[in-house]
Amino acid sequence: MTDSIVTPAHDKPLFTPGPLTTSATVKQAMLRDLGSRDGAFIAVVQSIRDGLLRLACTDASRYAAIPLQGSGTYALEAVVASLISADGKLLVLVNGAYGRRLATIAERLGVAVASVRWREDEPVDPDAAARVLQDDPAITHVSACHCETTSGVMNPVGAIGRVVRDAGRRFFVDAMSSFGAVPMDVESDAIDYLVSSANKCIEGVPGFSFVLSRLDDLLAGAGRSRSTCLDLTAQYKGLEGNGQFRFTPPTHAMLAFHQALRELEAEGGVAGRGERYRRNHEMLTRGMARMGFEAYVPEVHQSYIITTYLYPKDPAFAFEDFYDRLNGHGYVIYPGKVTEADCFRIGTIGRLFPGDVLALLSAIADVLEDMGIGLPLNQE
Repeated sequence: MTDSIVTPAHDKPLFTPGPLTTSATVKQAMLRDLGSRDGAFIAVVQSIRDGLLRLACTDASRYAAIPLQGSGTYALEAVVASLISADGKLLVLVNGAYGRRLATIAERLGVAVASVRWREDEPVDPDAAARVLQDDPAITHVSACHCETTSGVMNPVGAIGRVVRDAGRRFFVDAMSSFGAVPMDVESDAIDYLVSSANKCIEGVPGFSFVLSRLDDLLAGAGRSRSTCLDLTAQYKGLEGNGQFRFTPPTHAMLAFHQALRELEAEGGVAGRGERYRRNHEMLTRGMARMGFEAYVPEVHQSYIITTYLYPKDPAFAFEDFYDRLNGHGYVIYPGKVTEADCFRIGTIGRLFPGDVLALLSAIADVLEDMGIGLPLNQE
């Protein structure tokens, strides 16, 4: 494995939380046309479903892997629409924009919902969640993000899951930006439903998301869905019946993802991929600190997925100008999303290596010099 990616001149490295920079071989896997009813494509879908269950440390006797057309948000909505009964109530543990979005989804679907909120730079407190569950017996389901990509903060889903299990409720995890690079065991972490997307840490391309659901809950939800297209139980039964999606599948995205799973395994699985991302993150944090940038999230709560940085206090700094100049140097970062501070974000996932991070840091230093901002930055 090299220390840097080689991409065509027009491909800029994407230091974002997704879509991500992908390997040439993942891209090449899409240069094939397969019919949705073709036996070869059906075999690819089954291989993907089996591979997802292995990544979650479980199997098809206890959990179901259900791919679904659309982005990760589609799959999140599918869980709420399909698996929470009419008399159920969802508790959303919120410390960022994606928790707030899930609460909005539930409200729009007519599902009873409650929220508990934390600051965007601090993790969810499992003990506080336990107290809410004790005080509100109407709550049937609890949801939390694993890596809240609003800020990059990591939430302790294992500890939360055990609290939820001990309270006799169901636990629903948004693992969009962590699955495939952060070790997860759905059974020991007491996760009943997990959602992620093709274009995140497994390094596929956009086009579909997936749900890993406890099988008995999924089957019990037959006929319950508030949506036709997002009916998870119907989607599962279709896949089990003839291996096919109910509606037109994203064939090329599935072929790319199949190749991406092979490359994940070749890299050493979740542990190997996580180690590369960790090295990227360490390189980034050291370099940004040397330039005087201040991270928004304390390191103890920080993921190695995406890192949020406060704007420099130099009056010459304007994010739009900074972003455009950096883009002109060939690097794409992400604007901020937190509500409590002016920030921007840099992702360290996708087909990126420490050499790419070093090149980004050099470009950032050049851009700051072009903007007339001296180093190290004055944060006083």
